[in-house]
Amino acid sequence: MPSLAHKLACLILCILLLSKLHRCFGEEEAARSVLFEGDQPAIPLHDLRSAYAKLYQLLAGMKVQAQEVINIDAYGANSQGYQKAWNAVCSSSTPAILTVPEKKNYVLQPIAFSGPCKSSVTVMIKGSVEAPVDRSLWAGKRYWIMFSGVDNLSVGGGGVINGNGNVWWQNSCKIKKSSPCVDAPTALTFNGCKNLRVENLRIQNSQQIHVSFQSCSDVDVSHLSITAPGTSPNTDGIHVTETQSITISDSVIATGDDCISIVSGSANVMAKNIVCGPGHGISIGSLGSGNSQARVSDVTVDTARLSGTTNGVRIKTWQGGSGYAKNIVFKNIVMQNVKNPIIIDQNYCDSNKPCHEQGSAVEVGNVLYKNITGTSASEDAIALSCSKATPCHGIVLQDINLGHSTQSSCENAKWSKLGSVVPSPCTN
Repeated sequence: MPSLAHKLACLILCILLLSKLHRCFGEEEAARSVLFEGDQPAIPLHDLRSAYAKLYQLLAGMKVQAQEVINIDAYGANSQGYQKAWNAVCSSSTPAILTVPEKKNYVLQPIAFSGPCKSSVTVMIKGSVEAPVDRSLWAGKRYWIMFSGVDNLSVGGGGVINGNGNVWWQNSCKIKKSSPCVDAPTALTFNGCKNLRVENLRIQNSQQIHVSFQSCSDVDVSHLSITAPGTSPNTDGIHVTETQSITISDSVIATGDDCISIVSGSANVMAKNIVCGPGHGISIGSLGSGNSQARVSDVTVDTARLSGTTNGVRIKTWQGGSGYAKNIVFKNIVMQNVKNPIIIDQNYCDSNKPCHEQGSAVEVGNVLYKNITGTSASEDAIALSCSKATPCHGIVLQDINLGHSTQSSCENAKWSKLGSVVPSPCTN
């Protein structure tokens, strides 16, 4: 459906054209010049007059809502000021914009912006927002900046969200083995939001996950730059959980964990035009930890370039889980020096204790790998390690070229090939 701005532009153009002709030639001549070619009539003059009148009536009947614009500086550049500014835009009866001015740096303590709001809200982060380095300020909170229960929300502006994650990383049990394993905050969380747009932001050095979408729907994510050192622990770029109908596009992600991770409850996920590396690749999972049930379906990764990552496109599930990961497509992907370009791991174990074989697993089925090329940093370019209890099925390899010096390995996997596949698929 055309936007209001489009309708107005078309109406005004028509009216200006008719007005100009009227001034130049008079009404009769204007109509004749528009509606006649020579002596042949096109549209009767009374139809033009009727249309002209209807245009004016329609334009006069349209009401364009003015947007309320609130500058964060008007409320004070601190957490209390942010909360007051949010309350103002969220309670506005007309669409409202909250702006964080450019060329300024703001330190923001953990904060939750909650809905529902009365009208649509746009948050324009043009400057820089920075997390404090005092870890005690979180007091167990798993978020830094969170938007919760807000529909019709847009967040963008081209600014920087800096999590100052180094103080968290150096105390992580993955870095400092003597430290207890505790969860760190996610930099930017969207929880229970519908009709959400997130675009044109630079998010860097998150404490743990950079951006998380939880229980959201109808989400459009684009033009994000997400960066953290390759050694930073658990710093996933974009994490999708319990979320339906989300598109992630035109983004560059370089972190210490998965560039994109898609976990249980997510469906109708599209990722396209993604640049990934360093990091752990693009992953579905992990799924089924702690004997839990997981459901992921209808995921497409289309057009991506992965460089220097520890994995390429990966599906990872724990033994003992249940549910499914199905209807998945990975296509048009270029790998550059990727350690495990194509991998299914139904025996995933990210634990200090051994993971023993169990009698159930998350079902993995109907997975297509198509037009995947490039180079592998290991001999095993294709590794399908599936469960004895619930073998992978419906795995299709089509038009794959990851180098003749590589090999493939398979365990409990039911696959087929189309076109040329290099390395040659393994025997079951």
